[in-house]
Amino acid sequence: MPNTTAAAHPSELPHRPAIQRRRRPSRFIRNIVTLIAILHVYVGIRLLPALPVGLLGRVLGALALCASFALIIAGARARMKQNSGYAAHVAWLGSLDGGFFSSLAVLTVMRDLFLGPAVLFASRGEAATLETASAIAVPLLAVLATVIGYFDARRRPRVVDVKVPLAGLPPALHGFTIAQISDVHVGPTIKRDFLRGIVEIVNSLDVDLIAITGDLVDGSVEQLATHVEPLSQLRARHGAYFVTGNHEYYSGAAPWIAELRRLGLHVLQNEHVVLSHRGASLVLGGVTDYSAHAFDPAQHSDPEAALAGAPPNLRPRVLLAHQPRTAAAAADAGFDLQLSGHTHGGQFWPWNLFVRLQQPFTAGLHRLENLWVYTSRGSGYWGPPKRLGVPSEIARIRLVAALPS
Repeated sequence: MPNTTAAAHPSELPHRPAIQRRRRPSRFIRNIVTLIAILHVYVGIRLLPALPVGLLGRVLGALALCASFALIIAGARARMKQNSGYAAHVAWLGSLDGGFFSSLAVLTVMRDLFLGPAVLFASRGEAATLETASAIAVPLLAVLATVIGYFDARRRPRVVDVKVPLAGLPPALHGFTIAQISDVHVGPTIKRDFLRGIVEIVNSLDVDLIAITGDLVDGSVEQLATHVEPLSQLRARHGAYFVTGNHEYYSGAAPWIAELRRLGLHVLQNEHVVLSHRGASLVLGGVTDYSAHAFDPAQHSDPEAALAGAPPNLRPRVLLAHQPRTAAAAADAGFDLQLSGHTHGGQFWPWNLFVRLQQPFTAGLHRLENLWVYTSRGSGYWGPPKRLGVPSEIARIRLVAALPS
């Protein structure tokens, strides 16, 4: 970071210290902060006047909204630092508040959409009653959604069984099982014990292969190495394989790749391995994250490169790719199955409705030409400790022979 020092002059103090310039937030960050501020103002304007709390109540409500805004911003800053117990507490509180305010803002918008036509057909007294009742209901429903979402996010992920029918599957590979972990986001609110629980579940499944499809961490190796250490206890007949997600690049991909290899994981970066199982073989490929080139041009995601040198007629071909939108390139490259994550299934309503604006699939098993794509809802969560209608999961993928058409 550049420093500026005052020009030397006989009249000035001889040892004036250098003044370090502060890095300005990016335009994206400034826009997000501005949007959060506007939404807090909007909620205050739309709800507080309709609440039967008097002037003092409205003043306290306005102060509470100001505190909410400050806590969300402070929590986001603390998430990046993760350097003290105090920062951890602030990150937790900011994350909880962010989840609550998200529901509060969405419900306020829904209230306005409902009140518009309702008021047109109601008497003045009925309209006033509707405004008051709905203003009371909005924060109560937001609290309820936050509490339910918290417990759903913090419980152990459920096991989801998925059968993938593949044409020409060798009999020896019928029933081959893959446990998929994705989007754990070890970081400010997900720590060692949470990950240890995931490892215990996966080991109890006694699978042939373990696939970790990115976004494992939110923080540096120095901050989180002890919390990721339970991965060294993963057990499967053919080992555990990992591909990077976008959050690995936010957190320092190269150090994390080295650390995960030290823990015994096989990291696939636009490459493949051939696995032999009961006399048959399959190709397992893995690519870097779809957006990796934005962080390092040499890390450009490339399913074609992941198959380079593979036996040309060997099937099946399974690809680990963090984002579902790799699927088009994976289909062109000739893969039979792609395992992805990234979307969290939307994590909580209504954001699950918007995933398709960026990704071809939100969650579950889908078909793209000759390629099956399974998109995990994620084994952890990101940001607010909140899942609503979108439970976390560990997928147990079972390869089965497709029935003749």
